[in-house]
Amino acid sequence: MGTVRARAAVRALPAGAIAICHNDALAGHVYVNHGVLRAAMRARGHYAWRMVRNPLHLLTEARDALRYRSGVHRVVVNLTQEDDRTLCTLNPHLRSRTVVIGNGVDLERFTVPTETERLSAREELDLREEDILTVFVGHEFERKGLFQLLEAMAGIGDRHHLAVVGGTESMISDLHRRVAALGLGARTHLLGVQDPRPVLAGADLLAQPSRYESYGLVVVEALATGVPVMSTPVGIAPEVLEEGVTGYLTDGTPADMARILALHERQDRKAMRGRARGAVADHSWSEVARQYLELFRTLDQKSGP
Repeated sequence: MGTVRARAAVRALPAGAIAICHNDALAGHVYVNHGVLRAAMRARGHYAWRMVRNPLHLLTEARDALRYRSGVHRVVVNLTQEDDRTLCTLNPHLRSRTVVIGNGVDLERFTVPTETERLSAREELDLREEDILTVFVGHEFERKGLFQLLEAMAGIGDRHHLAVVGGTESMISDLHRRVAALGLGARTHLLGVQDPRPVLAGADLLAQPSRYESYGLVVVEALATGVPVMSTPVGIAPEVLEEGVTGYLTDGTPADMARILALHERQDRKAMRGRARGAVADHSWSEVARQYLELFRTLDQKSGP
């Protein structure tokens, strides 16, 4: 029903209008792909079991097979180079043209803090000058690798602190138990759901050890705030992180993350913070809008979806 109504709405548009689809409907000149389901499920392991366990996954796969084989959309927009390659590999009969246009970051909202703001943010967590603060932002703790990150924190020195932004009340209660079992109570700050900017202001590193990300907006938000990033090679991370300059790529294991955290302890962290924002200078929403407008100019506007 959604596709029928969406197609009717597209047909009713004035001549030359471009329709963009961000949801499930098989309609629109441009489809923005917000993730490749098969890639996400395979990254989490037990692929077949995960697909069968949730019939909605099977329905989504069938729908997307039709979407890509039928050429219903003139163009499919992928958010990263990796997802573009993955989509084309997993859908060899893809009939639509693909392009890569990422998400943007509000460079006026996410800014590098002043030294006073940084010190104030660290005082809120009772951090010493020599302490090193890593921040994790996300709600899906297991998929985003938080538990492995906790193990990494347990294996390094007491200078390292971890602040966790996100999670429901029950998730945080479980996390308190995990933290206590690892002996990390004094070095872990569970902040719940809140604006991440205040804690990023005092951070030395953002950690995103996810198994899969279609983009990973928190990576560019952290960089815009002047915070280097440690991430698995997922989403936008490989495109914006320069090893030892604006961050690090990790395999996501506790041992490798502990190695990187120890390395970051010896780095010129102030210099890395100074370079971080430059990595996303061309990822503003105005630049994203420019790329979409350029895409629209290339479309044959007389052709329907």
